[in-house]
Amino acid sequence: MCSSDLEELGTVRAITPNEGGARIEIAATTVLADAVLGASIAVNGCCLTVVEFTDSWWAADAVTETLDRTSLGSLVAGSPVNLERPVRLEDRLGGHIVQGHIDGVGSLVTRDALPDGSTRMRFAAPAGLLRYIVEKGSITVDGISLTVAALHADGFDIAVIPHTLAVTTLGPKATGDPVNLEVDVLRSEEHTSELQSLAYL
Repeated sequence: MCSSDLEELGTVRAITPNEGGARIEIAATTVLADAVLGASIAVNGCCLTVVEFTDSWWAADAVTETLDRTSLGSLVAGSPVNLERPVRLEDRLGGHIVQGHIDGVGSLVTRDALPDGSTRMRFAAPAGLLRYIVEKGSITVDGISLTVAALHADGFDIAVIPHTLAVTTLGPKATGDPVNLEVDVLRSEEHTSELQSLAYL
């Protein structure tokens, strides 16, 4: 379980296909501070298992299921990736609680720089996820905890501050690029409806 409070921007060193899956090597340092074989590290929001590591890189084996259901299959050597270790019970929760289990793959539709320095980004989302995305609720995009600024029939908007653009993979994202999505497990459309009903009691 993670807090979706990203720790490091890593870089893919190499990807080696094997039997339909792939071994992914990632250059990093911060997330390796207490690494052990078998530990979990979220890559763009997708929880992977450490199978090899040094003090400057680590490797994970992504099986066919993972590559088919996430955007990890589009990574190449040199791709930046958002990294985060699992949350500890004594840690501060800077984002919202996520599981590292990707619900679906969306894509960047538009991005518009605004006068206040932020960037408005619109993402397309799979139809089956839209009922769980709540305006002003949280959503994880490539492992980044973000607030839904607006909902649309086929997706949602977020407003991204300059700092987030500078230290995550959202900065270089281009129209059409895929993103991993995980909805907020603690808040869904049904839950919000219940809260709204209680407000009138």
